[in-house]
Amino acid sequence: MWMETLKAYIQNQSQWMIHADADGRGYFLREEQESFIRKKQMYTDRNAFIVNNQTNGSVLRTTESEDKVQVDYLVHYSFLIKHGFDFYVEEISQERRATFQDGDMKSDEPVNVEGNYKELPKIERENESIAPTKGGYDRLAAVRYAERWWNTFNPAYKSFENDCTNYISQSLHAGGIPMTSQSIKSKGWWMRNNSWSYSWSVANAMRWYLSGSKSSLQAQEKSAAHLLLPGDVICYDFDGDGHYQHTTIVVAKDPSGEPLVNAHTTNSRMRYWGYEDSTAYTKRIQYKFFHIL
Repeated sequence: MWMETLKAYIQNQSQWMIHADADGRGYFLREEQESFIRKKQMYTDRNAFIVNNQTNGSVLRTTESEDKVQVDYLVHYSFLIKHGFDFYVEEISQERRATFQDGDMKSDEPVNVEGNYKELPKIERENESIAPTKGGYDRLAAVRYAERWWNTFNPAYKSFENDCTNYISQSLHAGGIPMTSQSIKSKGWWMRNNSWSYSWSVANAMRWYLSGSKSSLQAQEKSAAHLLLPGDVICYDFDGDGHYQHTTIVVAKDPSGEPLVNAHTTNSRMRYWGYEDSTAYTKRIQYKFFHIL
């Protein structure tokens, strides 16, 4: 019985997303409804709009207790975007958890939420400069990696519940940037065996590392998003309090020259860089734009 309820729920989600007059009440948490309304406004402001969408779901696991059933499921959203004379597809994949009682849905929410990582590790600056890698940063290779693994995890690396920065580090490494040789978590940029540096896996640590690193991973801060290129990195402080909680990689530019990004945690592909459509978004949001050298 709950399976039919879940199917209908996902179908209603899809209809509400594409049709402005559809009744969205009960099909998302309030903050999710608000975030998607911001998404539509964001497209309008850019002279773009959602032409069509497709929503698919698959059940990952179920847990039964007394008269309740907890269902973890994966939902995949695809949005066909028309921007001027161009079209592209934005994709978001999200693991969600629904609770049913006597076949009726009682709750539904994402398992992982952007911006909920609160650790503030200490980062120590490098003492020595390291010469850039011969041949430089291969942006195409970094983007190819980001496209290959945007919706799954590379088994060669450890994955995390909040995986955004780990995924970006892997993409940069795939672009030819070597890890440092440090074995202390507060120093360098590295992952090996079952250990890793803070800068490799924590958004706030990567933001500060990119601001002052003289090692193999170096970056130049830019004043605006449109100055970035595919393979560059954006860091997000959703609350505007100086603590950066999210990281994305630029994979393309839209017809206006603005970045489209890929990310993990809420797995996203070709998403507009501003993240006004995130439930973590606030009007106090701050960004750091890093051009990888």
